Formats: sequence, C-alpha cells, structure tokens
Amino acid sequence: MTIKFENIYINETATVTGPYESNGRLSKYFDKSYNDFYFGMKTWEQAESKLVNDAIDILLNKEGINHFKIDAFIGGDLLNQITASNYAMAKEDTPFIGIYAACATSTLGLIIAANLVSSGLNKVITFTSSHNNAAEKQFRYPVEYGGPKPKTSTFTSTGSAAALLSTKKKGIKLESGTIGKVVDLGINDVYNMGAVMAPAAAETIYTHLKDTGRTADYYDLILTGDLGIYGLKILKEYMQSEYGITLGNCNDTGLMLYDRDIQPVNAGGSGPATAPLVTYSYIFDQMKKGKLKKVLLVATGALMSQTMANQKLTIPAIAHAVSLEVRG
Repeated sequence: MTIKFENIYINETATVTGPYESNGRLSKYFDKSYNDFYFGMKTWEQAESKLVNDAIDILLNKEGINHFKIDAFIGGDLLNQITASNYAMAKEDTPFIGIYAACATSTLGLIIAANLVSSGLNKVITFTSSHNNAAEKQFRYPVEYGGPKPKTSTFTSTGSAAALLSTKKKGIKLESGTIGKVVDLGINDVYNMGAVMAPAAAETIYTHLKDTGRTADYYDLILTGDLGIYGLKILKEYMQSEYGITLGNCNDTGLMLYDRDIQPVNAGGSGPATAPLVTYSYIFDQMKKGKLKKVLLVATGALMSQTMANQKLTIPAIAHAVSLEVRG
C-alpha cells in the first residue's frame, strides 16, 4: 500500500554513532561520534538511550527550537519492549508513539510522522537507534563469548538518527511511502539476515513501482537497508526472476556504512540505525548538492525474537519504503 503525501518535508536530521561507524567510509558526514561503546554510561542499554537523546538534542539545536515545539515523537529500537527509546523519551516530556519494525523502523517512523503532519500536527520528530553490544547480548550470545560468525552474518551498527518533519518547505521532500507486508520464505538461519529480508524488500519495491506506475530507473538510487552484500545480490536476482525488474541503480546502506576491506563486519552493517545513518548524512548531502534528485529508501527488518529462534521457527521479515525528492 502506497500513500502519496503533499507538502511533507524532512526539514532537518541528526546522526550520532559509535567507534566502528566513525572509522567507516562516511565518518565525516556524521554530527557526532563516540570512541567507545559506553558513552559515559554504566551499561550498553543506557548508552543506547543516550544516543537517542544526543541525536534529538543535536536536531533541535540545528533547527533552533526546544522540545516544547515538538507535537510528537515517534521511535523504536531493537531491545525488548523498545526500552532504549522509552527511557530516552522519559526525559522529553512530549507525546510519544513507540514503534517496532526491527531494522525497518526508520522508514515506518517516517511514514507515520508524515501522516501525523498531514493530519494537522505542526512538527514531528521520528528516530531510531541500535547498539552493537546490546543487540548481540540480547539476540545471540554474550559479547564476551567471542564466538566466530559465518561470512553471511552482519554487524549491528551503533548509532541513532533523528529527523524533523513538517510542512515547511525546507530540506528533502517526502513524496510517498509504501507500507510493506510480512514475508516468510522459510529461512531460519539467524546468521543470514540478508537472505531473510531480501524477499520482503523485493515485494515492497515491486508494490511501490506498481502503485506509482513507475519503473526502477525513475529513481537515481534505490537504497536498501540493511541486506549486506549477500542479501543485495539475492534481492537483485529475486527482482529479476519474480518480477522481471532489473535493479541497476541499487545499493545497500549496510555496505556503505563501513569499509569491509579493513573492518571486521562480515557481510556489512545491520540494525535500525544503519539506513537512517547513511541516508540522513551522506545521501541527503548528495541530494542537497544536486547529485541525487530522487531516492527510494527501502529499510528492511527481520521480525525475529530469541524465543522463536530457540524454537527453530522460520524468520518473517518486512520492508517499508519512502520516496525522497529534492524539493522543487
């Protein structure tokens, strides 16, 4: 299902990262980076909440307003009961909508925020976050265990990204959004999230193109997140075999965030922060410079839990997409 938006703009964004991201390919585009995983806090989970508050503070300072000017916050993360977001929001004293779509949370947040602004709210902030150590501790095994991983595994990003939406004609236009369907093709390998999520990305891209009457080359770039190198390959093959669509202008944020030649991130980056960290920093910079004019951002999420993984069940996935354009 694709929703067309009129006069909705992402006015400003903010990005905060951890050490691996600050040593990656896009380090100069981030607003703030830390050189450890604690950021002055006692635990990784508390550190992730700090990332969220940092991103919001930077965003508000860029826009020159305080949080009392914000009508609502929308956000989520990977932790159980989206605790990183909830603890961060306890400091904001503003209406909050907590959401969960795993690594597709960022685009889902943008779609919901655009609908709220369309319905009459003035300013809405949407955010997401992830923390490598906190996520690994929750979903797989204690980080201290140090077990080896297969090459298909991805590396959860540490960071938070926030965006302010309104009808003010400033920044990047959010032209439309496509809400995805849950797709489950029977994969239960928790170390191959790219294979799990690629079919969901394909379904959403196909739906978006069909709903809008567009072809893939309408966009300067179709940007997925976060399939990694193997998931991106599967996506391109799946789009060709199932829908007869060639994705020549396609890249993945999980491949752009790090330098896989020198950083031990296996198939690339993952986590809810990956897609918005790359998009709100480097991609928006390229759009503002006129190097990109139309971008389809397709964030992908594996809808797994520790309980269901331990039961050896297959892993469902979802993808949500937003069409971003340089305002005319």
